[in-house]
Parts: sequence; C-alpha cells; structure tokens
Amino acid sequence: MRIIVVDNYEEMSKKAALMVASQVMLKPDSVLGLATGDTPQGMYKEIVKLYGKGEVDFKEVRTFNLDEYYGLDRENAQSYYNYMNINLFDNINISKNNINMPDGMAKDVDESCQFYEDKIKTLGGIDMQVLGIGGNGHIGFNEPNVNFEAQTHLVNLDEETIEANSRFFKSIDDVPVKAISMGIKTIMNSKKIILLANGLNKAEAIEKAINGKINPSIPASILQLHNDVTIIIDKEAASKL
Repeated sequence: MRIIVVDNYEEMSKKAALMVASQVMLKPDSVLGLATGDTPQGMYKEIVKLYGKGEVDFKEVRTFNLDEYYGLDRENAQSYYNYMNINLFDNINISKNNINMPDGMAKDVDESCQFYEDKIKTLGGIDMQVLGIGGNGHIGFNEPNVNFEAQTHLVNLDEETIEANSRFFKSIDDVPVKAISMGIKTIMNSKKIILLANGLNKAEAIEKAINGKINPSIPASILQLHNDVTIIIDKEAASKL
C-alpha cells in the first residue's frame, strides 16, 4: 500500500488524474473502474484538461462504474449516469458503447448484476479502479458489516450514507435507500486501485482503513490485502495517521 499525502484537494485531484492518464497511455484499451461523488470531481476536471491538451486518448477505453442508485431513472439529475456524463464522458472521446453503468431500474436485479459481473470478466477484469471512501469506511456502496465475498449486488444504504447524500437532493425523503454496487470481491479483483480522500471528516475512516484491523465494520480495511493500492489524501484526511 502506497500512501501519498498532499497539501490540498487540488493537488490530490491532479495526481489522481495523472495516474489514470498514465494507465491509459500505457494501455490504450484499459478497463477503468470509476467512482462518483464530491471527491473525484476534481480528478475528472483534470482528466478533461489533459484530454483537451491532446495528452490522453480515450477512444479504446472501457469503463465500469462502481454503483448507481436503485429506483432512480438515468435521466434524473441526481443519477450517477447523469453525473458521469456531465463530469467526464461528454467531455472526452470515449465511445458510448464502451461505457458501462449498473442498471438502477433493472426489473431482475440479480440477473442485471450477474450480467455486469460477466461483462467485466469478459473484458479481462478492471485494470485500474478509482475509489472514494465514506465517513463510515464504505467503498462503493458497500456499507459496514458487508460480506467481503460479495460481487455486484443490491445494497441497503445506511442512515449515515443517506444523510450524507441528502445534500444533493431537495429533501432527505428524496434520497434513494438502496443502490446497486460492485461488491468487495469485484473491487479486490481489480489489478490496481486508487483511493482518494480529503477533509477532516474522512480522517478517522482513513486511519482505520490503513492502520486498523481488517474488519467488515470498516469495508475499506480489506484494501490492506490488495497488492497494488495507492491512497492519495490531503493533510486533513491524513491528520490521524
């Protein structure tokens, strides 16, 4: 596990963008696992800048997103499908056929999740997975006390997660209470992992994930067992290390 501590969010975003761009430069048909939320927005902005300068080409890249709200239509402004288009996909030359997102409106959730897993495997697995971390230590939407053996699946969101996500909605009552998420096993099968975190509100989760016992109560702690993890955090997120 490699830990990089930077001064601020902007520096974290730039370093992460360079790592993703380097992966694509070295392997133009890379399979990328992508995250959503506040934390990676700066990284996506920097990736778009690199693309605009002609430094990276995404025409052969395939992507799989970590998660999607369940029961939220893709056209909903708060869907992760919409988030990814606005923050990244609409601003680079990736083929729409190479973009893969969990289907939050799937009628047969188990079948849809298995299809997602099978497609990842068909493409040879995820080359680089980008993660954020929740204040409760979740990665993707794998909440505390998750089954480490789980693959892509339907999850019930914790109250803490629902409350944290309510800032994106008009009311906390509008926040979905379920999501489809890559499982821990899926994440751990990625060849490389980058985890990003910034701010004091992530410091405790980061400390437990890096220095604590490997325990389902802190899902991110399982990353201690992966052989190629880079954690990029600002000084505030690193303050309890």
